[in-house]
Amino acid sequence: MPTKSNASTLVIDIQCATPALQASLHQAASSNVIKKWVKAAIPGNCLLTLRFVNATEGKKLNLAFRKKDYATNVLTFPYELNKNSLVADIVFCFPVIQKEAKEQNKALKAHLAHLVVHGCLHAKGHDHEIERDAKKMESLEINILQKLGFANPY
Repeated sequence: MPTKSNASTLVIDIQCATPALQASLHQAASSNVIKKWVKAAIPGNCLLTLRFVNATEGKKLNLAFRKKDYATNVLTFPYELNKNSLVADIVFCFPVIQKEAKEQNKALKAHLAHLVVHGCLHAKGHDHEIERDAKKMESLEINILQKLGFANPY
């Protein structure tokens, strides 16, 4: 990560587990749009991999890393976080995101934007395990999403 100048370096690798998943994702949002959402949540230096997976891979990862035997919408793996840079992997289980959007009567694009911002905030060290932290994280999410043109997701 460059640290000499004030210019920030944002490197985002977007991966999809299968071509079919990639096609579904790109119907909801292009790579450029997803990168715009990331930039809104993480305005500094970062190296991120966003991986979109199916339910099988999502369940396997959630079990391996959180000991929970189900696929969850987003898993964040931060590796480096300091004043100058952020390095993380964020895994999105796209079928879970699609199902949640439908169940919550939300536009898929809006729900996806929310979860991209949510995962990025986790990478920056935010959490929602206790109520005070949850309120702070939700407030940040609402603010970022409103700047991107999305309604309050809560």
